[in-house]
Amino acid sequence: MDSPHGAAVTAEDFGLKGPRGWAFRGVRLDAPPGALIAIEGPSGSGRTCLLLALTGRMRASEGRAEVGGLRLPRQMAAVRRISALGPVPGVSELDPAFTVAEHLRERALLQRRYDGSLRALLRPRTERTAAARNRIDTALDTAGLDPANLPKAERTSVRDLERLEALRLSVALALIGRPRLLAVDDTDLKLSDAERAEAWELLRSVADSGTTVLAVCSQAPVGAITVRTATTATTATSGTSATSATSGTADITEADAADVSEPAEAPGATTEKTTDEKTTDEGTADAFAETGRA
Repeated sequence: MDSPHGAAVTAEDFGLKGPRGWAFRGVRLDAPPGALIAIEGPSGSGRTCLLLALTGRMRASEGRAEVGGLRLPRQMAAVRRISALGPVPGVSELDPAFTVAEHLRERALLQRRYDGSLRALLRPRTERTAAARNRIDTALDTAGLDPANLPKAERTSVRDLERLEALRLSVALALIGRPRLLAVDDTDLKLSDAERAEAWELLRSVADSGTTVLAVCSQAPVGAITVRTATTATTATSGTSATSATSGTADITEADAADVSEPAEAPGATTEKTTDEKTTDEGTADAFAETGRA
């Protein structure tokens, strides 16, 4: 029997400390593959730091976590290879000057260049083009974005997209790489109630397709496995079952991410560092590298 595509995510007493104190601390989580996990809390409470730590982009200071059976922080590079970032301000943002087509083409080229097998690279050009187009179409369909409905179709600039359309595009770009874990920041930011419902419907559909989804928000939807980041200890809930998760006092802002993060790694590297020999001040560059514009 095939194993689930999505990555199970677990954490025990997981914490990250920066130069001005704890971003988060004491996080406990147990989510199965294909789960929708909501990181809920006010801005500045360490939500983005937790998201980046669980996707291998920032090095935790204490505790342990596993993503798809890969241990954090020891196997951060391996976790990065099975996870993908949707919109994360300051890390994986869309370029407002690019069109939808340019973003899609760039991501497909990066995917083929850095993540494709040697056999795939040696295939005839027509086959490679068809395979890339199929990946793009599948990702767009999963994200619920039909470029034909945009003002200028695929030639529409990102600056002309509505907030929900931009979210769908970011999710589609992340899904081109077929990740086991998709991470989305500020899911419900600047969305109306109706748009917020659409956004969560989108992320639920991605989770239902088998990809585990980790989403930062100010208010978690009913039924999601919820981790709350706040100044007091809380308990996370998952529908009818409870999942233990607590968060300590957040004394640093999310803007401090680069001060406590993991160094950049060349995309597509075949070797993996699994020791603590790396420095801790260049991690955000690794996430920037995913866009090809580091």
